[in-house]
Amino acid sequence: MKSQLPLLVFTDLDGTLLSHENYHWDTARTALKRLADIGAGVVMASSKTASEICALRKDMGLQQWPAILENGAGLLDTFAEAPIDRSGYAQLRAELVKVSAPLRTRFLGFGDMDEAQVSQATGLSHSGACLAKQRAFSEPGIWSGTSQEKMNFLTELAALGISARDGGRFLTLSFGATKADQMARVIQDYAPCHTIALGDAPNDIEMLEAADFGIIIANPHRTPLPELKGEQSGRIMRTTLAGPDGWNAAILTQLTRLNL
Repeated sequence: MKSQLPLLVFTDLDGTLLSHENYHWDTARTALKRLADIGAGVVMASSKTASEICALRKDMGLQQWPAILENGAGLLDTFAEAPIDRSGYAQLRAELVKVSAPLRTRFLGFGDMDEAQVSQATGLSHSGACLAKQRAFSEPGIWSGTSQEKMNFLTELAALGISARDGGRFLTLSFGATKADQMARVIQDYAPCHTIALGDAPNDIEMLEAADFGIIIANPHRTPLPELKGEQSGRIMRTTLAGPDGWNAAILTQLTRLNL
């Protein structure tokens, strides 16, 4: 009889498992090894594309676990390569044309930028920016308008069936589905004994609150998240260390707490 999966970890990448400054994850190696040693799963849940996730998943040795793509707009199967169907992204870009011009010009999406501009906006290398532009489901971008203009922009998007999510760096548009939606699908498939979610941005909130234990990773580069449901009871906690250092320490602490 196959034993039950002891733990499934759902983790944001940028500013969480990956350093905000340089996208490195080396300082989380100890916790990642401990998770592998106990047979726990690690599911990436990011705004990144399948092309980006495939490279990172291989680098970290996590190909045997599914991954949540583009803020929950897609799910990548285990060992799968990047999907080639980008029709959903093409449809999303086509709908954006319907937004009133004064508001549309305030949003600079990845599809509006060339590789050099994406590289400058993200801090990625040129090759990394090329992978980031290979989108299948969603459109991240930079908002440059006022708060009122942003509200008007979101209202027009909603009328077109488009959702917008604030992440660590960008406003990301899609036709719906969140990290938490895909997380529920993965949990149903794997039925783990425990779940942990880690993140640092507003688009991680549903995922953090849906897990058995949520960990808010400190990010000095952005406004801290508001107090979440579960913090008073200790089910959701915050790190003092940022990025992969905070991730590493938090996972090791939780493994001790769970006696794993």
